[in-house]
Amino acid sequence: MAHWIRILVFWVISGSAFLTTTVLAQNAPPAIDDNVITWAGCGITKKAFMAELAKAYEINTGIKMDLHGGGATRGIRDTAARKMDMGGSCRMTLPELERSEHHVTLHPVAWDALAVIMHPDNPVASVTTEQIRDIYLGKISNWKELGGRDAPLELYVREGKVSGVGYAIRQYIFKNGSVDFATKHVFKSSGPLEKAIEANPNAMGITGISSARKRNVKIVDLDGKTPSYENVQNGNYGLYRPLYLVTSRNPSAKVREFIAFANSPEGRKVIKENGTVPYREALNLMSKMVIYGFGVK
Repeated sequence: MAHWIRILVFWVISGSAFLTTTVLAQNAPPAIDDNVITWAGCGITKKAFMAELAKAYEINTGIKMDLHGGGATRGIRDTAARKMDMGGSCRMTLPELERSEHHVTLHPVAWDALAVIMHPDNPVASVTTEQIRDIYLGKISNWKELGGRDAPLELYVREGKVSGVGYAIRQYIFKNGSVDFATKHVFKSSGPLEKAIEANPNAMGITGISSARKRNVKIVDLDGKTPSYENVQNGNYGLYRPLYLVTSRNPSAKVREFIAFANSPEGRKVIKENGTVPYREALNLMSKMVIYGFGVK
């Protein structure tokens, strides 16, 4: 009998130890991999140059980038919450709306323009700021009002009012961060919006030129200006903004080193080769920027 009691006690103790170990393993924080930097955020930045920049950095250092989208808001807030090592954003922080956005640092690495995009077969070649206002307010709803064919104009916009592109449009075009857009076509991030416009001859939207030029879309002039590399760099195209890498207030060494690489001559070369203006190569834009409530233009 004593022998069986000892076996039973052993089973109970062993089972408890196994259960405790399993519970602890399930609730433990994810392991930190010194050879990986996790990144999430602005889909425009991701599409524009992050994949190429990450590959160049991996070749130099052996450290890989694990890239996710999700928009500027995710990039800022997931970095602040330490869910990601780093984020990407095409807007300034909005601490008045979300306290967690206090706890990050923005590092400008490039300049981007807001571009009006349409399906490649759309005959419309240019629009004005006034026409954009009327489209977003629902006052223009047919392409013939812009000199195009007689067809419904389907406006595609980003979800929410604090996405990088959505908030910029509200501030730059409307000077009003709370204005509602008159459309039912709403997308969670810029990538799906751009892809949808590639497929719909009646669609129109606004996105970052840095990612739009890598899509099969038509980029049209705004107020007689095209968002070319040169026009963004010299400030002739008025709707431009910085693209940022987002870090916590006390980032790790590997994150600091990636920020330094992005702004180095080699990093700037990668950004430029992808058709995006490196931040340090257009510092003259700073003197032309107009201060708004959310940041700068």
